[in-house]
Amino acid sequence: MDEPEQGANVDATWEEARAANLANWNDRVPIHVEGYGIEAFADPAHLSDVARTDLAAIAAYLPDGVAGLDVCHLQCHIGTDTVSFARSGARVVGVDFSAPALAAAAELAASTGVEAEWVHTDVLDARAAVDAQLGPDRFFDLVYTSIGTITWLADLHRWAAQIEALLRPGGLFYIRDGHPAMHSLDEEAEGLVTRHRYFADGRAQVWDFPTSYVGDALLEHTRTLEYPHPISEIITAVLGSGLELVGFDEGDTLPWQFSEAMEDVGGGSYAYPAPLRECLPMTFTLVARKR
Repeated sequence: MDEPEQGANVDATWEEARAANLANWNDRVPIHVEGYGIEAFADPAHLSDVARTDLAAIAAYLPDGVAGLDVCHLQCHIGTDTVSFARSGARVVGVDFSAPALAAAAELAASTGVEAEWVHTDVLDARAAVDAQLGPDRFFDLVYTSIGTITWLADLHRWAAQIEALLRPGGLFYIRDGHPAMHSLDEEAEGLVTRHRYFADGRAQVWDFPTSYVGDALLEHTRTLEYPHPISEIITAVLGSGLELVGFDEGDTLPWQFSEAMEDVGGGSYAYPAPLRECLPMTFTLVARKR
């Protein structure tokens, strides 16, 4: 039987998708430890490019910054952004489903003298896992997630419910992620050509790549299953959890090179050349608050 083409729709259970994705992300950990440039964290003033961008955006809603705040970073991977928030004065908890990733995150924090706590769980079970490990009285001023997160999740309503349950009253939720319109593009085309499904229908899309988005090392588990989520679904899930939408923005750059047609524009960001850059958003940023 022929292998499905990249982005093909497949019928798969959540358990099958999770298992494939976990194996893939476990494989990525040593590659990302090598390729993320974490040696730069030897400088106590260093922050990741992603965190620096997000902290600047969050300042519009938290003018005093994150210093002294309790921050829960969902899908934290190897902790570079989590450590960056801690360096900005936050008390941080990182959550991820990959045990090797959390081990790498803990090692980074320890090597840089940063205090952080780590919770090993699926993000869809985050509240229960925090209760079990840290206690049911742990709530957060900011729940943060950024770049490459929600396409790995089948159920955004359950995801949003975890966020609402983690926040204390008045707490803020912030997400910046790849725009669904960008994910529908043909990454091999020179222009903006739609190729993949934009709308959710319960099915996953299958991808098979031999390497990660950084480095050239080969992955053992190359197949992943992701879920498209239109902007309408994302906003509806957040509002349905009871959170109040307080900000929404769209950006024209990405912190990775989605397509070879994109140019390096500095600061770890890539963009399509003009005039294509003006035609379609690459990221969205959503900010919501718990009443």
